[in-house]
Amino acid sequence: MYLDDYMKLAMKMAEIAFMQDEVPVGAIVVKNGEVIGKGFNKVIQNNSVSSHAEILAINHASKKIKNYRLTNCEMYVTLEPCHMCVKAIVDARIDNLYFGAIEPKTGAIQSVDRFLERLDLNHRVRYSGGHMEEDSSNLLRKFFNSKRRKNSF
Repeated sequence: MYLDDYMKLAMKMAEIAFMQDEVPVGAIVVKNGEVIGKGFNKVIQNNSVSSHAEILAINHASKKIKNYRLTNCEMYVTLEPCHMCVKAIVDARIDNLYFGAIEPKTGAIQSVDRFLERLDLNHRVRYSGGHMEEDSSNLLRKFFNSKRRKNSF
């Protein structure tokens, strides 16, 4: 599989979040070409601020391989991660991060911060953004527009 194929899987996870009335963000973790972790936002469902797609995908992958360290793994996520999620990505020792849309309010990779460029981090994560950005942005826009329409009646 290729980067676009993995991003499409992450988008499928975001679509599940959308259908469950959660902010539509999806993430997957891949090791040696195999998807070992999946997650989508469940903040409302779980009543937990930490139930972001990235955290849930990391937890799923860690349980699958029985190791909290996800070395030689890649993460694909539909939205630029926040500080909480990017710190978990670093701590899990994920090697590569690929994300879709930028998050101008809370994005910790390139929007409001450049967290992964800190020199004091004990692990380096390579990253690139803008993958399937339009698809991710459209799904997010559709979600938030539906919320505004509901609240305007």
